[in-house]
Amino acid sequence: MYTSNGGQSLSLKSKTSWGAREHGCKIGFIVQRICMEIDNSMSRIQSHLDLDEYKLAFASAMRIFEVSKQFPKDETYSLTDQIRRSSRSVCANTAEGWRKRRYEAAFINKLTDAEAEAAETQTWLEFAYECEYLTVEVMKELRETYDHVIGKLVKMIINPTPWILPR
Repeated sequence: MYTSNGGQSLSLKSKTSWGAREHGCKIGFIVQRICMEIDNSMSRIQSHLDLDEYKLAFASAMRIFEVSKQFPKDETYSLTDQIRRSSRSVCANTAEGWRKRRYEAAFINKLTDAEAEAAETQTWLEFAYECEYLTVEVMKELRETYDHVIGKLVKMIINPTPWILPR
């Protein structure tokens, strides 16, 4: 069983897509929902889709996709493309890390890549905000969510043992 809290099993309820679209990608709602689900420590994490790090990053990437549709057309191949790629890469690297958890070094490497992509996304968010493409509310919401994602990834990186599969 995979744990993240010193021996107690930890999971989130959903086993598939958890509804970012049906909730309008409202990050505050998603964070609240995930935090409530984390309290249910009786379930198991069976897939990267069950990781709250993944869920938060996915919701944020979808939110960025939606807000970046309003960016000027001259940003299509620069800021828009970069922020979308880095935000999606957080999810992709987290998923890859989950599949590589037989090997601690590979697991940590992919999670470190996910952390770096989250930080890169925060940088692109700063540019979008300074260019006045994002409101202060959206900027704050996404910044805080990525801080949360980075914190959770760092915890997994610092203590990978509960997540590593036996060989």
